[in-house]
Amino acid sequence: MTSSPVSTPDDIATALPAFAEIEAAAKRLHGLAVRTPLLESPALNDRVGGRVLLKAETLQRTGSFKFRGAYNRISQIPDAARAAGVVAFSSGNHAQGVAAAAALLGLPATIIMPADAPAMKLANTRAYGAEVIPYERSSTSREALAVEIAERRGATIVRPFDDAGVIAGQGTCGLEIADQAAALDAQLDALLVCCGGGGLTAGCALAMAERSPNTAVYTVEPEGFDDTRRSLVGGERVSNTEGGKSFCDALLSPTPGHLTFAINQRHAAGGLAVSDAEVAEAMAYAYRTLKLVIEPGGAVALAAVLAGRIEARGKTIAVVLSGGNVDPQAYAEILARESDAA
Repeated sequence: MTSSPVSTPDDIATALPAFAEIEAAAKRLHGLAVRTPLLESPALNDRVGGRVLLKAETLQRTGSFKFRGAYNRISQIPDAARAAGVVAFSSGNHAQGVAAAAALLGLPATIIMPADAPAMKLANTRAYGAEVIPYERSSTSREALAVEIAERRGATIVRPFDDAGVIAGQGTCGLEIADQAAALDAQLDALLVCCGGGGLTAGCALAMAERSPNTAVYTVEPEGFDDTRRSLVGGERVSNTEGGKSFCDALLSPTPGHLTFAINQRHAAGGLAVSDAEVAEAMAYAYRTLKLVIEPGGAVALAAVLAGRIEARGKTIAVVLSGGNVDPQAYAEILARESDAA
C-alpha cells in the first residue's frame, strides 16, 4: 500500500487497488465495522416513482463510512512503524475514523483539522484520544503541515482518500450494497455516492464493477465543489474555484485525488451536483419521513434523488447516506428553516 501522493501515470497504474483488496479489507473489518442496513421507505418510493435503497452509513462506527478506510489502512502499518503513530488531515469524519481506528490498534494519532470544523467533529476526534492541531483553511496547506509533522515524528500519513488502503476499505461499503441488494432481489440501475476527494466512490465503483456491473455509479457533490463531475466531463483533473462556500463541510476537497480519479474515470457513469438548499430539504425529509439524522455532506445523494437530478421513476437506485455527524444547533436551525419554508 502507498501512503504518499502519486503523480505519474506509472505510479497511478501500480498503486490502484484491485477488487481482491476490497475483499481483504472486508475480512480485516469483520466484527469491527458495522454492516449497516440497506433501508427502504414506501413513502420515498412513492414520492419518486421508483425503488430507493438507502445505505445508512450514519449508523457506522464514528457516525460515517470513514472508519472503514481508516482501519483498513492503519491495520496494515508494519509493527516497527506503529510506535511513531499516524497523522491525518480532515474536516471531521476522516479525523474521527482515524482516531477511532488508531485507538483500537494502540497507535497514537495526530489530526490536523480546520479551525472552523463542526464542534461535534472536533470534540469526537479528541474523545477518541487523538491530538488535534487546528489550522486556517484560507492560509495554511493542511497537507504540507501533515508532511512536516510526519517527517519530524517518523509517523505514517493516513490520507483521507488518495490511498489504496483507504479506497479498498471504503469499497467494503459498495461490497455490502451489492450483496444486500441481491438478497432483496433488487437489480440496481444506479448507485449514488457522495463525493469529496472521491475515495468512497472509487471503492464502491470497484466493488460494483465486480459484483453488479450493470449498475451505473454516480458521484454527487455540492454545487461549486463539483470538481469530480467536471473532471469526468473534461477527461482530466480540475480544481474548484477558490472562495466558494457550501455547508457540506465533509465534501470541500479542492481537487479529485490522483488514484480516485483514475478509478472513477474508468468506472463511474458521471457526476451530479446539488445546491445547499436541496441538501437542507433532503436533511429535513430524512428527519420527518425516514426518521434518520444526516449531516449535510451525507445527504447530497438523497438530495439528488429528491431534486430529480437523476430519473428515478421506474428505476431501482441505491443511495449512500454517508454520515450523520452534524452539530445539534446547526441541525436544529436547518430543520426550523425547512419547517418555515414548508
